[in-house]
Amino acid sequence: MLKLVPLGGLGEIGLNAMLLEAQGSRVLIDCGLMFPHGDFPGVEVFVPDFTALAEGAATLNAVVLTHAHEDHVGALPWLLRKYPVPVYGTRFTLALVRHRLDELSIKADLRVFEPKERVKLCPTFTVEPIRVTHSVPDAVGLIFDTPYGRLVHTGDFKLDGAPIDGQLTDLQRLGEAGEEGVALLLSDSTNSEVPGTTGSERAVVETLERLITPYPGRVVVTLFGSHLHRVHFLLGLAERLGRKVLLAGRSLQRNVSLARELGYLNVKDDTLLEFGALSLVPKPQTLVIATGAQGEPRSALWQMLSATPGDLRIEPGDLLLFSSRTIPGNATSVATLVDTALSRGAQVLYPAIERGLHASGHAANDEQRKMIEVVKPHGFIPIHGELKHLHRHSQLAHEAKVPQVLLATDGDVVGVNQDGLSSLGRVTHGRAAFRREGDAAISQEAIDERKLIATAGVIFVSVIIDARNGTLVDGPRITSRGLGADESAAVQMAAESAKQALAEISAQRLLGDEVLVRDTLVLGARRAFKQLTGSRPAVVPVVLKINR
Repeated sequence: MLKLVPLGGLGEIGLNAMLLEAQGSRVLIDCGLMFPHGDFPGVEVFVPDFTALAEGAATLNAVVLTHAHEDHVGALPWLLRKYPVPVYGTRFTLALVRHRLDELSIKADLRVFEPKERVKLCPTFTVEPIRVTHSVPDAVGLIFDTPYGRLVHTGDFKLDGAPIDGQLTDLQRLGEAGEEGVALLLSDSTNSEVPGTTGSERAVVETLERLITPYPGRVVVTLFGSHLHRVHFLLGLAERLGRKVLLAGRSLQRNVSLARELGYLNVKDDTLLEFGALSLVPKPQTLVIATGAQGEPRSALWQMLSATPGDLRIEPGDLLLFSSRTIPGNATSVATLVDTALSRGAQVLYPAIERGLHASGHAANDEQRKMIEVVKPHGFIPIHGELKHLHRHSQLAHEAKVPQVLLATDGDVVGVNQDGLSSLGRVTHGRAAFRREGDAAISQEAIDERKLIATAGVIFVSVIIDARNGTLVDGPRITSRGLGADESAAVQMAAESAKQALAEISAQRLLGDEVLVRDTLVLGARRAFKQLTGSRPAVVPVVLKINR
């Protein structure tokens, strides 16, 4: 039996990782991360919990990537440190992956495949990548041949009839696969609630050209750093208009550099400006392409909107175009960007008031139905989406008369054989928190402590104990950070409360039971704050022992 285990991506946008298992072999489709939304101090990324890979006797043989977005490839460093298996992907996808792995000094066996090239991953699995249209170059869907039938994974896709790079979703090959027989279709659900079809990228570039061409001042376009089709158009437009271009944002600069090296993007050297040369070019002759459209702290756009004067600072007369959608959870941050730019006197346009500024890279309802009709699967599982997206896509599959539709979420084990689909239980799953450059997970306990410090402040309660006889030499003394005025007034009472609590401990235990001493300091100090202010600051005990 073929088993499918989603380790991420089914129930959220991000963390995409789908495990295939059969006859002792395993293949992982994509290995993505998620950026935190909400209150997770110090956490920069979440990656899937890979515990399930250590469970059972099957071996992980390979990772197969659909495209280069972080929610599909960003967790590879954490996976490959533990499971150094071959990674398959298209040229551009693996170029970005290699760059990131090199930064972290992680060696990897990266293997390029081309659309329609059949690759035997192991005795159990053969894969054929199929070209799909998306918002990043070299995106593919995947056709897997297994002993238990054929599986089609769409990757992220749309059915744009006129993509600006000319790369259409290969419906002909997908249709051929359908005629040959497909046991299971796994299809992108992101826009399942959107009726009709997704707008063409052609409409976006027409909008950008219409807005930028006559504008008499500096233009700033903010977008995702991976949207190289749109960047390519903007660079060409700037050349035609005689504008010089500054790329603002490390990820954008890296992506453009790699795309130029690989031949995916052509631009004259003298079109691109170095930051130091920006002041030498009149503003009306410049175009700035910047990352940070989601309001990310320290991003290029955020710095352009800072109060610090500089050549890049947004000023009256500038035109700021948001050429991206607002990711759920980022609406407040994006609104702050817009308000700040308006307060600086800039003209600001964004998709809510100028609809043609952005088009999604994901298929809408009619395109999703078309994919189902072309592939003609016997079974269907919606992937890549929040639960509401998966439910709506499941309804669409039922309407399209797919014989068997199963809604799975992260951790479910789904069986596939000649009898169809079956639910086989669940495995360990979840997400692990990390810093971007770190390889040690940040525990939930640490996150909770950081939240407490951020919301209630922190106090340090210190004592000095004579190491010879266990007598109290000095303290408790309290220093604090982040307290309000009423809480600061309670510091002395907290020190006295901690001292009284210590007085009840014998000299022998003061000397020999440091855990007891620490707990007593915490409880004594916390008691005073609770009684006097009702607050609960984080308490850090510090115990020093000296020989007098």
